[in-house]
Amino acid sequence: MRAYYWPIAAAGVLAASAFMPWVSVGTQQFGGVPDLAALWVLVCAILAVVLAGLSIVTRKNSRHPLLLVGLCAFGILFLAEQLMQRSAAQQGWSTSQARAIVDGQPARPVLEPTLAPGTYVGLAASTAIALFGLTVVFKRAPQIQASATDDDV
Repeated sequence: MRAYYWPIAAAGVLAASAFMPWVSVGTQQFGGVPDLAALWVLVCAILAVVLAGLSIVTRKNSRHPLLLVGLCAFGILFLAEQLMQRSAAQQGWSTSQARAIVDGQPARPVLEPTLAPGTYVGLAASTAIALFGLTVVFKRAPQIQASATDDDV
């Protein structure tokens, strides 16, 4: 049952990543708890802590739900990161075009959005939770061996 401390630690890291920025463009940072996706990631982290804690207390196996929680958190983070990068690039482009129209000059090149540390931390933590839940699939098969008994006696 000590193995269930691994998803508890990963869920703590996942909860911390919900408060970090996920995408940055220059000095602007996007993502984090005010965002709806970050709240869902935080709910997944709390759910993972509750499931792992119940497994420790009741000594019952709950790896299937941990697999689902880890996969949901990974999917939310991955899709939110993709959407945030696209919307940040579009917002930067529209701001650049608006300034160019007002100033009467050609538009400046737009900064490309980059991933912030919160994305990397969250994806790693959700992967750890999902891999822990996946261990229920790969069980050690019992070794079937014939016993060498002398029945000629």
